[in-house]
Amino acid sequence: MDLKFLILGGYGQFVWPAFIFTFVSCFILFVKTKKEFQKQEEIFLQEYGQSKIQKVKTVQKEEIAIVALSDSSI
Repeated sequence: MDLKFLILGGYGQFVWPAFIFTFVSCFILFVKTKKEFQKQEEIFLQEYGQSKIQKVKTVQKEEIAIVALSDSSI
């Protein structure tokens, strides 16, 4: 393997630390956000419990089309 690719034309000494810093910062932000989400989820479930899921009955498009066409005087 040719190591010149990793040197990036002499700019590798600037690019790789910036890349590593960005990756580590994003990873830390992800971990903190995940922990905070789990904490808030626990608080929500303690306060409200598991809510009941209600299914909403939707009207079929075919029924709407039939009703709309039945009123026409063609």
